[in-house]
Amino acid sequence: MKVLLLITSLLLLPGCMLHIPAAKPVLGDQGEVYLYTRPFPQQASRLGFTLEKLEAIRDDGARFSVPLKLVEIKGAEMTRQRFLASGTLPPGNYTGLAFGVKRATLRGEDGDATLLVPEEAARVESFFTVASGKAQFLSIGFKYDEAVIRGFAFTPAFTVTVPGKPVAGLVGYVANSSANTVAVFDRQALEVTGVIATGRGPRCIVIDQLRRRAYVALSGDNAVDVIDIPTNASVGTIRLNSGDEPVELALSSDGGTLLSVNGGSNSVSFLDPASLVELDRITVGNGPSSIALDPAGARAFVFNDATSTISLIDVRKRSLIATIGTEPGPSRGQFNRRGDLLYVIHGQSPNLDTLNPFTLTLQNRRHVGMGMQALKVDRSTELLYAARRQSPEIELFEPSAVLPLTFIRTGGETVHMAIDGELNNLYAVNPSRKSVQVINLVSKNVIAELDLDEDPAWVALVGER
Repeated sequence: MKVLLLITSLLLLPGCMLHIPAAKPVLGDQGEVYLYTRPFPQQASRLGFTLEKLEAIRDDGARFSVPLKLVEIKGAEMTRQRFLASGTLPPGNYTGLAFGVKRATLRGEDGDATLLVPEEAARVESFFTVASGKAQFLSIGFKYDEAVIRGFAFTPAFTVTVPGKPVAGLVGYVANSSANTVAVFDRQALEVTGVIATGRGPRCIVIDQLRRRAYVALSGDNAVDVIDIPTNASVGTIRLNSGDEPVELALSSDGGTLLSVNGGSNSVSFLDPASLVELDRITVGNGPSSIALDPAGARAFVFNDATSTISLIDVRKRSLIATIGTEPGPSRGQFNRRGDLLYVIHGQSPNLDTLNPFTLTLQNRRHVGMGMQALKVDRSTELLYAARRQSPEIELFEPSAVLPLTFIRTGGETVHMAIDGELNNLYAVNPSRKSVQVINLVSKNVIAELDLDEDPAWVALVGER
């Protein structure tokens, strides 16, 4: 009976607490490589080919298999950057890649014609280094004129480069929880430019724009990783207690205090980003899943799903001010621009509540339907973007409206959102598509999609609003 009750309770938790990441081991002495293709040239739209294998060739001649993420290559669908392959490799210097092709076709006036393909894997010269505990990112360009030979034969012809780092002010990050990585992307080019290997279960990322650091909650390691944004390298780790399982972070407005919501121990830790130590901790309600800081950074609201409460915390005094009862399963909250309204969604209630954060009273309640799990307030327009579990759409609300203004089609459920304050784009994390979709806030259209690794959970931007 107790086991049945436990399972029932787990099923009622919001998505960020429900998922248990796969136990992928950390790299240790191994390294890993990530290969992304650049958009194919237009003349490749008639071409299709099937990759059979990919190998990395070390400078001593040893070959190592790299698992493919994309096997069926259709030129007409390669109009954007695509995630081709990734895998662990022994550290060392590498001199090439070998592409094995199973089949290739070229569409003509009479349909698809089968092309001759090499019997052996074709080698592509490339020089890169794999380091222990690090991820090496490679950008792959396709050379159509060299690949299709006189219209009847095909050989994989690629260029392989190690891209430079994006300008620090244009960086975005995505936490891939089950892959133990953080993807780095260029907000202007809208392309992935690197991958950072992390500890186990990265769940959340917050950015200190003044100190140019990113903090990553490592749920599986009971720690917070510290990344230097200009170099995209880990520069330290803040250790928490065993069993803390941090699920979300928040940074005070002055950058001096980092708060960690610890779902495993029902606590909030106060961390010092300068000394990388825990200063204090307080107990909150059961099942804390997220946190919202007021615009002044003085008070934090922690949403406790299991006890249907919100814990109000004084950040400077590191103390609990009050505990507020809510609708069942409060999962996330967002402030408006002035900070005088707090919008709260619930995993087990169909209502979206509007609270006065000073008097802690309910200002408004609207029925929006069950299953809301992601919420983002555009502090420029005051519009609310909301997404529910297993829904292929994002719903757009005015602050006081009951019915959504419009729906943005995403083709899969959204678990987290962020807004680019400079380029006016909404980023939506879509685990079922293993991608982040970029939505223009004026047209409400998806203008780009970034391929990601397993279980993307969070997106953070330099210049986020």
